[in-house]
Amino acid sequence: MVALALGCYYIPCKQEIWHIMPQIPQLDGTDRKIIRALQRNGRMTNLDLAQEVNLSPSPCLRRLRALEKSGAIRGYSVEVDAKAYGLPVTVMVRVTLDGHDEGTVKRFESQIRAIPEVLECFVMSGLSDYLLRVVVGDLEDYERFVRTRLHPIGGIGSIDTSFVYGVVKRSQVYPDITG
Repeated sequence: MVALALGCYYIPCKQEIWHIMPQIPQLDGTDRKIIRALQRNGRMTNLDLAQEVNLSPSPCLRRLRALEKSGAIRGYSVEVDAKAYGLPVTVMVRVTLDGHDEGTVKRFESQIRAIPEVLECFVMSGLSDYLLRVVVGDLEDYERFVRTRLHPIGGIGSIDTSFVYGVVKRSQVYPDITG
């Protein structure tokens, strides 16, 4: 059963603990056009954005502010060249925990959030529990990362590492789903 209160859904989880989930905004085709345009160029002016999505500037700005307020647009960032920044090695790390009790999972996830080299952490189905995207300067930095950052967390049953040696496609722009 889902109850609506204060703009949030209260959803019970398996342990009968109630989680508050933000209400998911309903986007129309114009909202999605605004989002895709900003994903391609987050620095475009409102005038340029309005022209691209075929709106006048005032309604475009109102929609943009509504998208920001609803959380559909969470923020703006800059794309940086990892090599130029000094972190040329990207590593995909599959982690399997040795137990799945609440304490082990919470400890792992909490400590992973605090590790700056971990850019993304995904909860996975399949053989591994988590997939981490990690950036480091070189192979020695990765070894140090594993020994000083991952191993001390505890509760890890296995770590499987794949080094990225090339990128075929990188995009932050969602596909058009308007049909």
